[in-house]
Amino acid sequence: MSILSLSSGDLIADRRAEYAEAMLPGDANAASEIYLQALELRPDWVAGWFRLGEIRMAAGLPLADDAFRRALDLDPEDRLGAALCLDLLRDRSLADAMPSAFVETLFDQYAAGFEESLVEKLDYRAPELIASGLAGPLGRVLDLGCGTGLMGTHLRDRADWLEGWDISAEMLREAGAKGIYDRLAKADLSALAPQAGRWDLVTAADVFAYLGALEQIVAWVAQALRPGGRFAFTVEAHDGTEAYVLRPSRRFAHAAPHLATLLDHAGFDARLTPAVLRQDRGMPIHGLVVQAVRRGALDARQDADRDRLVPLA
Repeated sequence: MSILSLSSGDLIADRRAEYAEAMLPGDANAASEIYLQALELRPDWVAGWFRLGEIRMAAGLPLADDAFRRALDLDPEDRLGAALCLDLLRDRSLADAMPSAFVETLFDQYAAGFEESLVEKLDYRAPELIASGLAGPLGRVLDLGCGTGLMGTHLRDRADWLEGWDISAEMLREAGAKGIYDRLAKADLSALAPQAGRWDLVTAADVFAYLGALEQIVAWVAQALRPGGRFAFTVEAHDGTEAYVLRPSRRFAHAAPHLATLLDHAGFDARLTPAVLRQDRGMPIHGLVVQAVRRGALDARQDADRDRLVPLA
């Protein structure tokens, strides 16, 4: 997200902010002081306070938390993700999900160049990794966090019905232009209405990086799937003892043992396969590709898929 594209509304304040940016990364102290001068002119400038916090945090300067709190006070919906930065400063996450307004704003702004950035520059592979583990016809499919439809393109030919949900209207616009979904809907994955036995397959490619605690969404999917239905998704992985951690990228990563236990308790037999999901700054992002089957009565088509999975203890 380009914070400086959000003008303060004051020409002098904007010029001081530009001057501060020109000093980075060499002189973060001076840049911080000049940003303060800009904010004295426009103390209600949310993006300015957020950017000041980023500068201080990156350079290890004091009072980064004060700047982020000021941004959060001015914008309680937290469209810039100040609360996530506060979590990073305290070295542990108090939130179990990213603010919905932050995710919506992020992807509304990112939609136009989303596929070029992910596929061509970051070697994004989550949709094809998920699809390669799905055998046979797919039946009624729900693509959670469908984005621009990258996952949907791998599902369309084998789905009887393909529906995509996303929090971002601009992402849905891009997905609609592909003409591959039978229905698209705007939905916040942290506030889904219950559904019972409606879907044969639910997918979520690179979606749970924006959710820390997965108990709510896993329980929702377990209820929404028919017995023997499949749940296929990716997560970024970490090797620590915590169920999930918030990384400096402001994305959540999950631990395999906790995730396996959660799926088992929710009524799934699951296989978790390590994989490189994409690149970031030239480094591989390691994750897990999860193929899970809801326990229950199976039809002949689903039986073969369940046999392919190795239940986790």
